[in-house]
Amino acid sequence: MTSAPITKTRAEAGALPVLGLLAAMLSVQVGAAFAKGLFPVVGAQGTTTLRLVAGALMLAMVLRPWRVRPSRAVLPWLIAYGVTLCFMNLLFYAALTRIPLGICVALEFTGPLLVATLTSHRARDLAWVALALAGVVLLSPFADVRQALDPIGVLLALAAGGCWALYIVFAQKAGAELGGRTTAWGMAIAAALSLPFGLTDIVPKIAEPHVLALAVIVGLLSCALPFWLEMMALTRIPARVYGMMACL
Repeated sequence: MTSAPITKTRAEAGALPVLGLLAAMLSVQVGAAFAKGLFPVVGAQGTTTLRLVAGALMLAMVLRPWRVRPSRAVLPWLIAYGVTLCFMNLLFYAALTRIPLGICVALEFTGPLLVATLTSHRARDLAWVALALAGVVLLSPFADVRQALDPIGVLLALAAGGCWALYIVFAQKAGAELGGRTTAWGMAIAAALSLPFGLTDIVPKIAEPHVLALAVIVGLLSCALPFWLEMMALTRIPARVYGMMACL
């Protein structure tokens, strides 16, 4: 089973991919609120590993990706998708330990905005990109910062944005063949790559009931559900549309 080619589905895209993308955005933000409870217990890297592993297990149970094996042609794109997915999460959570959440998110949005800019070829598209950028700047709490920002935190957030930009490109390439199962394969790769970074933080706490409960909630709301919804949208709408909508 494979999804329809992107060139076809883009032309046929309607409200459903947009609604799915909006639901993914909402899910990620709710999941981030729960993820705060894991930071003091397992740290940033442990939280990243927990959410990726939990999300990968959920997607594997539901989508059963092993039923459709990726071809040799799509395998490099799939691996690249999993790698960027892993480091996008690791870098973002590492940045959160150094700079405020609002600023971190605003800096990370440079990734999808860059994709929207580079893939737009009409003045109308660029006008929407400019409006999205203006909105991000106006909503960013830079003006309220009373002390200098940690430069390492800023660089980590920008690097997470760069990974987000690559994630959009690789997700579309891999999703053209594997459809929704791309998320399950990519999440499994990302979870495996994250283990060396967060496993030592997780092991002493993994048996605690509240840690397991938070891991399940964060894995569902921050990984499994939003990334699957994003994949369904990315195979049906242009990258520039995704990049602009992500700024919501």
